[in-house]
Amino acid sequence: MKTLLLVDGSSYLYRAFHALPDLRNKHNEPTGAIYGVLNMLRRLHKDYPADYSACVFDAKGKTFRDDLYPEYKAHRPPMPDDLSRQIPPLLEAITAMGWPLLMVDGVEADDVIATLACQARAQGLRTVISTGDKDLAQLVNCDVTLVNTMTNEVLDEAGVIGKFGLPPNLIVDYLTLVGDAVDNVPGVEKCGPKTAVKWLSQHGTLDNLVENAHQITGVVGENLRKALDWLPMGRQLITVKCDVELPVTIDGLTHPEPDRTKLAELFERFEFKTWLRELGNAGETPAAPPPIAESGQMGLFAESQAAREYETILTEAELERWLEKLQQASLICFDTETTSLERMDAALVGMSFAVCCHEAAYLPLAHRYAGAPQQLDFDTTLARIKPLLENPNVLKVGQNLKYDKHVLANHGIQLNGIAHDTLLQSYVLESHRTHDMDSLAMRHLGVKTITFEEVAGKGAKQVGFDQVAIEQAGEYAAEDADVTMQLHEALYPQIAADKKLEHVYRTIEMPLLDILYDIERYGVLIDTKMLQAQSHELGQKLIELEQKAHALAGQPFNLGSPKQLQKILFGKLGIKPLKKTPSGAPSTDEDVLQELALDHPLPKVLLEYRGLSKLKSTYTDKLPKMVDSKTGRVHTNYSQAVAVTGRLASSDPNLQNIPVRTAEGRRIREAFIAPPGHSIISADYSQIELRIMAHLSQDAGLLKAFAERQDIHRATAAEIFGVEPEAVSNEQRRYAKVINFGLIYGMSAFGLAQNLNIERSAAQSYIDRYFARYPGVADYMQRTRTEAKMNGYVETLFGRRLWVPEINSPNGMRRQGAERAAINAPMQGTAADLIKLAMIAVHGWLKSQNIGTRIVMQVHDELVLEVPAGELELIRQELPRLMNGVAKLDVPLEVELGVGPNWESAH
Repeated sequence: MKTLLLVDGSSYLYRAFHALPDLRNKHNEPTGAIYGVLNMLRRLHKDYPADYSACVFDAKGKTFRDDLYPEYKAHRPPMPDDLSRQIPPLLEAITAMGWPLLMVDGVEADDVIATLACQARAQGLRTVISTGDKDLAQLVNCDVTLVNTMTNEVLDEAGVIGKFGLPPNLIVDYLTLVGDAVDNVPGVEKCGPKTAVKWLSQHGTLDNLVENAHQITGVVGENLRKALDWLPMGRQLITVKCDVELPVTIDGLTHPEPDRTKLAELFERFEFKTWLRELGNAGETPAAPPPIAESGQMGLFAESQAAREYETILTEAELERWLEKLQQASLICFDTETTSLERMDAALVGMSFAVCCHEAAYLPLAHRYAGAPQQLDFDTTLARIKPLLENPNVLKVGQNLKYDKHVLANHGIQLNGIAHDTLLQSYVLESHRTHDMDSLAMRHLGVKTITFEEVAGKGAKQVGFDQVAIEQAGEYAAEDADVTMQLHEALYPQIAADKKLEHVYRTIEMPLLDILYDIERYGVLIDTKMLQAQSHELGQKLIELEQKAHALAGQPFNLGSPKQLQKILFGKLGIKPLKKTPSGAPSTDEDVLQELALDHPLPKVLLEYRGLSKLKSTYTDKLPKMVDSKTGRVHTNYSQAVAVTGRLASSDPNLQNIPVRTAEGRRIREAFIAPPGHSIISADYSQIELRIMAHLSQDAGLLKAFAERQDIHRATAAEIFGVEPEAVSNEQRRYAKVINFGLIYGMSAFGLAQNLNIERSAAQSYIDRYFARYPGVADYMQRTRTEAKMNGYVETLFGRRLWVPEINSPNGMRRQGAERAAINAPMQGTAADLIKLAMIAVHGWLKSQNIGTRIVMQVHDELVLEVPAGELELIRQELPRLMNGVAKLDVPLEVELGVGPNWESAH
């Protein structure tokens, strides 16, 4: 028999989109659904050779089912923007691969597939339908088989019975009873698969069941009788049509030659590098590789891997051979396996190495489970490897090597020679994406890596890496080193090809890695007794606020319970709700409470309670517990690859979020202290983003104001309100300050009106006057929007690329949000680059002078240093010079310096 191969393209489109990570090309175009569907099609032709074939998609617009039942598929959310953008190029690629493409108006892909399957049977053809849709099981017979390439499931007649417990001719009846929640087709309430199978097995068909509905007992019998009037409609919606008028006959569904030129163009655009290489070879279109073993669902999508040579080092001879390899290599990849993610406490379990792609080794050192094989002696082996790791001339690459540097330091080894870091390479190329190795491997190599959970287990059953069997640990750890080396070879050439990105990577991000390590390792001293006293005071204030809230409410209630709060505010007190939660309840979030607090006393008390409660739990209670027992200091973690704008992120503890607008928040900073004989110096870039705005916009008014060292907010107020600077009132200056900072964050008239609590028309008038006085700013904003829309990104003064993925979104709110982000990103990103360059300059100078002053914190636009008394005057003199000298702007940089025994007093 000849074979017809039909593909349910719509089914695979959604499944590929949701199964794959957020894959994108260098132009920020989403590619995951395209990649997934095309790889499935490539495999199908290899696994199921056919005489005729077609790929079928749903056409746009309504179908006859929508006319029958307006609620059909009504609950389905709109197609995600990132998916809809992939459909046109996907259809182009499918056609270029030589697949006949079918989309018929007024019906669904299922109906087109059903019609072709029926026609094929009439012509004596065998049909294979590739789908993940259970509805098409109704078509299965001796000539029609379903295959699901995502699960490798094959459904012939026996397979349908095995899966559903019923033969194919009863699938429509079965689905009518259980309903289809995805398509919003109700079934019989509380009739699940088991009940449906039981009823149909007893009564033979749905029609017979309906005739005997009066005999069905219990609640489910009542539900069946309630649904009797609906069931005919449900059956009609679920039954596929087999008589669709088609634009082509089966004879027209032959497989033409692929358009290799078009495929090459598309594969290059979407960076399907393996397929592009295969296309370079003459001959037929290459078949897809089989799925990688044990990769589950993702195997369908994984590109072919070269043969891998991994080994586990368990003998002196093997160690000697690998040490020789590592000494001779121009670049080695290195990774640690540890007992913990806490970098100050983590102990080595083993380490892995690679000197080239697809060849790696794991050196186990401390696996401690029962029956573990003999490993090389821990101390002796580390002593042998230490010179290699400490040698600055042995160049190393890794993924997040700052962590590995900490781990080795825990064992007395100083990691030197860090030449590259794939985490930072990814961050420089695409700061808006995720940068973990598993995501990078899938995105850039098409490789599904072994995850930590796959070797160590999940949740409560997860074991430490030292308890993982060495056989599994070896494969996992060696793969880490191998894949990291592959990522370096994929990512770094993209950076090296762009001078701006190379500059950011080489002169900012890579030097900063060692500096952040030093700052983290040294830590900052805190006064735990002071924090404990503050915690006690906050506790007393919280009790007082709680009593005050109860009095205002006229009854006791749990201030932390949104439900109780809703009843008090909107029920008992009768306050009108301002907005609702996704579940439809009146919202009590912070924005709502802030607005209500303008007119009502209870929300004001609640806001104060929440603020103090967060301060207590996050800082005064928690910070003393975070003091390292070995150093007596707190060691925050600075993440380079988190914030899209290039700013550093601080965690455990988060030093960026200490509130400084309240007295209680500022008191937290008092607990960050200098040791005896030292002072704290705070050095802060003054109004840095406004200065950057002046430089980038080249607005004459702003440049003049900064050049003359005017009070910029007073100068702006004078321009907007048309008065002399000395006549500006405090209120006018406050308005101007909000406008200055608001506009660089893309604030709208609506946002400004809310912020200043004025009419929207008045806010718009202020904005119009601002742009009239500073036209260069308006021009800059428009230029930036245009650049972002054209490129998908904007750049900092130093060339850092800041992506704005939603800038061309058809969704108005998302697009406007992206435009605001695009306007602010060059300023915030340039400020981030400046403080990073300042850290590099200051740290380098301190090292060169061989003195005792240390950088202990970096927060926003501020550096915090711990300075011995004898060096105080030198640092006060040199610090502004170093920080102001890192860049030449068309406005003067200005550093505000403060000195004191603690962080707060240095302000």
